[in-house]
Amino acid sequence: MLKFSIKKNFNDCPCTGANLEKLIHPSILVLLVENEELHGYRIVQKLQETYMLRGRRPDPSGVYRCLKQMEQGGYVTAAWDVLSPGPAKRLYKITADGQECLKTWLATLTDYHQALGKFLNYAQNVII
Repeated sequence: MLKFSIKKNFNDCPCTGANLEKLIHPSILVLLVENEELHGYRIVQKLQETYMLRGRRPDPSGVYRCLKQMEQGGYVTAAWDVLSPGPAKRLYKITADGQECLKTWLATLTDYHQALGKFLNYAQNVII
């Protein structure tokens, strides 16, 4: 029996870190704390500049879906900006609940960071 070896393309694999969709939530909250209020498209642009995405453009529809969920959850508010030139745009702003949520995210991510450090040390020792 012949065995064929096909080299796996890892470009779309979660192991590359390309799909960290759950981390879009805290990233948006940080952007809104830093910038006070932003249009949705500007959030997409600024997310691309973050350390998490390293220049990769996030899926705009996923960002807008996340913004809608965050608005429904009370973490952000959105209002139509009809005063700026061009078509009306939604302007997003973080709420007090959103700031508390971000604090919880930071605590959770700090715990993950410490656990990941321990995991990396262990895994590197196993491989070497």
